[in-house]
Amino acid sequence: MQPSIFNLRVPLPERGEVFLMNTLTDAQVVVSSDVADLLDRVAELEGGASMDDEARGALRLLADHGFVVESRDADRQALDRHLWTAKSDASELHVTILTTLQCNFACDYCFQGDHGDYNKFAQKMSMETALKVAGWIERELDRVRPERLVVQFFGGEPLLNLPAMYAIAGRAWAAAGARGVEMKTSIITNGLLLTGEVVDRMIPFGLKGVKVTLDGDRDAHNRMRPLRGGQGTFDRIVENIRRVADRVPISIGGNFDEQSAGSFPALLDFLREQQFADKLVKVNFKPVVRTAEPAAAVSRPKGVFPLTLVSGDNRPLGGTCMTTAGAGGGLGKACDSCNVLDDQMTTLRSEIKRHGFPTPDGVHNGPCHLHMRHAHTIGPDGSLYACPGFTGELSQSTGHIDDRPDPARARARERFDALDPWRECGDCAFIPVCAGGCLVASHTELGDANLPTCHKRTYESALIALAHEAAGAA
Repeated sequence: MQPSIFNLRVPLPERGEVFLMNTLTDAQVVVSSDVADLLDRVAELEGGASMDDEARGALRLLADHGFVVESRDADRQALDRHLWTAKSDASELHVTILTTLQCNFACDYCFQGDHGDYNKFAQKMSMETALKVAGWIERELDRVRPERLVVQFFGGEPLLNLPAMYAIAGRAWAAAGARGVEMKTSIITNGLLLTGEVVDRMIPFGLKGVKVTLDGDRDAHNRMRPLRGGQGTFDRIVENIRRVADRVPISIGGNFDEQSAGSFPALLDFLREQQFADKLVKVNFKPVVRTAEPAAAVSRPKGVFPLTLVSGDNRPLGGTCMTTAGAGGGLGKACDSCNVLDDQMTTLRSEIKRHGFPTPDGVHNGPCHLHMRHAHTIGPDGSLYACPGFTGELSQSTGHIDDRPDPARARARERFDALDPWRECGDCAFIPVCAGGCLVASHTELGDANLPTCHKRTYESALIALAHEAAGAA
């Protein structure tokens, strides 16, 4: 017997106790220092060292919760089973749909880079394709037979293509209902076109959450996320949130850089004062990472996610909205915490909690949907992808909604199925909740989606905060 390699501990000296967590079993306990010390003495105790009944009982309890295991090999096999279970889980069919790559904003950090006429280059899903998407979902429901269907509308700005969104949602709702499958729908939007009419139209189709992005206080947001004519958007977005917050759960996301991070406490002060403050179901912020040089021309530390460059004519090369994959809806496991700037992320998470808003704990992040066989992203042209971050990069497409035979897409699907970047992570205790990090970042920055991107420091700081919360509740 030996301590699990997935054990984590945080001393709580002011209490004379220790917070223990096993990331594989998700066991979390606050114990006395004497009990924690038993983990360091497992081999000695197994060798016949004297142990009283109390210590023997404590050791059994630790073993029951996965803190003590038979061997390292047994631990690694349990990890493989855990990740395989997540990968093959058929209880949920999760579909992220990009009805358009068009956007009415001109965010200066946007990797699509199209700040001219947003109808000129960016793809927009046709009604014909929308109906085919609904047909593909129906076929997948029959093939997978899940307990629930989760549909997330994303972009670009999905509210620029309402007919496609309504058509897909309505037909998917009917298909799920006919099969006795629960359906949940969410929308990720910049909020400018969010109206009561949109919400009322989507509620009958299982709308359970809307995520809106605010990039700091009024001044910072208006600088970061203006309209294409340069006009500010903060006040209009907040007013739209105010009008719909009683009808649907609202999540607030935000993107920060070194200049704007300091404005987020003021945003939180502002949100706390709003009538809809208690209607916010999640608040979470993530960083923007900028670069002006081609990736090959500069050396960057591992784990830093650059923007995707645009061509000389300012035409976007494709891809989903924002600089990181999956801006995160109110449902499922989205990768809001990918590629964080560690210190700012830790500080802002503390500020969110101090203001009394729900926010992810920063520890329970994965494995992400890319590793799940029944999670898909559909681009405006009907191409399938493993993750929103690859949308538009046809060499990474894993299929098409028309089920066309395509050897290149089949090979891409096989590549994604075989990804296991955590094999490079040794015995890191965070593997069960990280699984190697954001693989869009690995692909973009490292040139290999099967290499890990590591933000262990962020996990450690989040763990410390989780430990103190658990101790306070004990």
